Amino acid sequence: MATKTIFEVAGGMAAFDRLTRAFYGKVVDDPVLAPVFTHMTDDNVRGVALWLAEVFGGPKAYSGERGGYPYMVSQHVNRSLTEEQRARWVALMIVTAAEELPGNDKLQARIASYIEWGPHIALQNSQHGSHPPKDADIPEWGWGKTGPPEDAIS
Repeated sequence: MATKTIFEVAGGMAAFDRLTRAFYGKVVDDPVLAPVFTHMTDDNVRGVALWLAEVFGGPKAYSGERGGYPYMVSQHVNRSLTEEQRARWVALMIVTAAEELPGNDKLQARIASYIEWGPHIALQNSQHGSHPPKDADIPEWGWGKTGPPEDAIS
């Protein structure tokens, strides 16, 4: 039996849509994050859902519809995000993932590992004078560093 992707175990595209809607619904009242995301539209929220879905093994819709990694980087360049904002985004997203996605411990741990890693890249790329790579692939986040471990969810 083939190992299911994180995307599949999480519940597919509907789960990532639900996660991002719930998360950005909380952001509007968050004093640290609200100033950063006041411009977020439903289309932006959908884009984050597509990004996360692709990262976790779902369809390559973000790449196909939005332009992949270069487009995501363009959304952060010269935004001057702070460490406080990055840390708050991570904390709030992890809490929201625990509320909106299945409570499976392995799933939650892998989601959290990406949520903790990815925003470091966004923070770095948002600083004035940063030189993010012009062309890179969207990271593929599976059950292990180089592939699913033997005890991955099937």
